[in-house]
Amino acid sequence: MGNGIGIPAGDAERATRRDEAVRAAVEQGLLGAGSPIVGLLDVTGIRESAAALRAAFEAVVAPGTPVLHAFAVKATPLVPVLRLLVEEGIGAEVASPGELALARAAGLRPEMTVLDSPAKTPAELREALALGIAVNADNPQELDRIDGLMRSATSRSPLGIRVNPQVGGGSIEATSTATATSKFGVALRDEGAREWVVRAYQDRPWLTRLHAHTGSQGIPLSLMAQGVADTYALAEEINRRVGRRQIDTLDIGGGLPVNFASDATTPTYAQYARLLSEAVPGLFDGRYGLVTEFGRSLLAKHGTVVARVEYAKSAGGRPVAITHAGVQVATRTVYAPGSWPLRIAAYDGKGRPKEGPAVVQDVAGPACFSGDLLAAGCTLPLLEQGDFAAALDTGAYYFAHHYAYNSLARPGIYGFAADPAGGIAFATVREPQSLDEIVAESGGAHAASLTSLPAPVTRDDERRWDLGGQTA
Repeated sequence: MGNGIGIPAGDAERATRRDEAVRAAVEQGLLGAGSPIVGLLDVTGIRESAAALRAAFEAVVAPGTPVLHAFAVKATPLVPVLRLLVEEGIGAEVASPGELALARAAGLRPEMTVLDSPAKTPAELREALALGIAVNADNPQELDRIDGLMRSATSRSPLGIRVNPQVGGGSIEATSTATATSKFGVALRDEGAREWVVRAYQDRPWLTRLHAHTGSQGIPLSLMAQGVADTYALAEEINRRVGRRQIDTLDIGGGLPVNFASDATTPTYAQYARLLSEAVPGLFDGRYGLVTEFGRSLLAKHGTVVARVEYAKSAGGRPVAITHAGVQVATRTVYAPGSWPLRIAAYDGKGRPKEGPAVVQDVAGPACFSGDLLAAGCTLPLLEQGDFAAALDTGAYYFAHHYAYNSLARPGIYGFAADPAGGIAFATVREPQSLDEIVAESGGAHAASLTSLPAPVTRDDERRWDLGGQTA
């Protein structure tokens, strides 16, 4: 253990790196009165998570088994992050033309890319097949579209069908993907659905993959494993009925939950891989290639939103710190705090961890509605004007997913790592958004467009026309 209170050494080191980065961001001018909010990414931590993912599955798969770990781009859609992950041997799972464009900009090769989406257009499918990107068809109508494209062109794309094992949901309904009525995939327990899937493979020798994604935040590992086991059983049934090993790869999705309650990384990839090897031993015996699609678990622990306390006040006897981080960077937390709570760390005006007695207080954002709170009733050293509040574990689904309430600017994002001299070096991941950019994306170039349209006809206009243009 690294800190004497049950946090493993690696996780304690990550917390130390975070503290050093906050202090360095203040000292180097990335964070202060003129730049009151930033997102920080721990490059060392991201590399360590990628290595842990690879090692966890290497420990359980048969030697020589092809394995692709495809990062779910939706979790942190930033080109420099994708490029870093490529360097660490991680591919990309994309779910829109925009995400595919980001992956290609980061240098992702087609064979390291998987396209999943419940609403793929003909143009998206045509592009993916032309590039040789793996595609998982979500439903029978999409498979019909792929049929048409495959008749008119050849493709190197590995193709499969996404199924929903319907094993149930977790504690967060909005992110549960394997419920009875989930919008994703072919619902296997619906009448006739399983037989339709089997026939689809019998009729299409080019369908060689089977995909399911059961995991998400709030889903227990046992339920994730059940979803994988059901998918594996279906692949075995299809291959048996086809009479050959037509399905050669299983895409088991991602969705490993993240611990937001402390700095400890739990559950780990190693724990999940071992559970799968016990629950579905045939999955790793070398007969099937493997694809995973983890997102949040790779990045969440390695990101921090840091915001300056602009004002410190009191309401109803409770201290309230008004900061520059709120709904625009923590949308899920603000609108569903019970499902997406965040830990807050207090830093003084020089970026050092703040000391002092713990005080119950609210940490509020800058948006003009009362519910814009990063945390309500949290206990930490009293935040004062000029201090900094840090929202921890926000490397996925937070500062890269801007919500433009009040036309608040997107914050700058910086990666950090130790430099040879023992300090902290920063690299720009995304520039802070300028006011000119806000105006431009809000129609600034078309300011007069609506006033140039014809004005409505009034009764006075009609009267003048009835009188042949004469005034009544």
